[in-house]
Amino acid sequence: MRVLVTGATGFVGSHLVPALLDAGHDVTVLTRDADHYDGPESVRIVEGNVLESGTFESALDVDAAYYLVHSMASGDDFEREDRLGARNFARAASEAGVKRVIYLGGLGEERDKLSPHLRSRREVEFILEDGDYEVTTLRAAIVVGDGSAGFETVRQLAARLPVMLTPRWVDTPCQPIAIGDVVQYLVGVLDAPETAGETYEIGGPDVLTYGEMLARVGEQMGRKPRLIEIPVLSPGLSSYWVGLVTDIPASVARPLIEGLKNKVVVHDDSIKDHVSVDLTTFDEAVKNALASAETADEESGVVPPFGEDADENEDGEARAADSDAGAGSSAVDD
Repeated sequence: MRVLVTGATGFVGSHLVPALLDAGHDVTVLTRDADHYDGPESVRIVEGNVLESGTFESALDVDAAYYLVHSMASGDDFEREDRLGARNFARAASEAGVKRVIYLGGLGEERDKLSPHLRSRREVEFILEDGDYEVTTLRAAIVVGDGSAGFETVRQLAARLPVMLTPRWVDTPCQPIAIGDVVQYLVGVLDAPETAGETYEIGGPDVLTYGEMLARVGEQMGRKPRLIEIPVLSPGLSSYWVGLVTDIPASVARPLIEGLKNKVVVHDDSIKDHVSVDLTTFDEAVKNALASAETADEESGVVPPFGEDADENEDGEARAADSDAGAGSSAVDD
């Protein structure tokens, strides 16, 4: 099948493209800078931006497309840009005759007051559903993997802070999922035509609070961070100290933190009737992510000046973490 992946250089997209090739699909990637695309050579590369009509339409000569784009790093304007990109894409995909669109969104119950980030993910979902094609939506919480902004935040906090002042969100339930499992679901629904036009919830086998996730990640890193809950700590203040302590930009940290107040767990696991995935436990997913991060640091020449605490190279430049989908994260931009 001819398949387009938008956001192909992002966290989820960069894992998805090789999996689609392995499954025998002809893959086109849409990127804003073709010269900097360093993925598999066997793909067709189209340079364009869904925020700019007329720049990306040539990529849509495909049977199906994955929409893995967000504008979270755009600061306070990210919701408007999310809507603009989704509308441009829905219109162009409809005009091009694309048959299916697969979207990775975020978990969160409609009756809850969703954070701006999760609200935007749901809004994009509804915009895409207005197109003249069939949409399959997968909703996920935090995706565990090296390069995920949500997981990278947890990893760096656990590594760098022996004591953390935390708001109430540390007690919020979350159902994290390993990046490998997300990719299996994304590829699986493409090969399951009965999933067209449907929305599914995906998650790993463990439901944990964010405090429990911090503790488990810290344990695997040889640390035991102490959490002191401060109920009046606002999302703004929380994102400020996250920005100070980690390499996550403040423009990304704030929507991540705001999203952590929402319970994000799977209530309907009917996806299992269509796609079979041997789910990875949280502890195993963390182990794999930490090993991948260590390998990436070694290959890029990162020398942590404070043991495993550091995440910067010799020039003081942080190894970038892209965003994922879900509670404190998002689908991926390139």
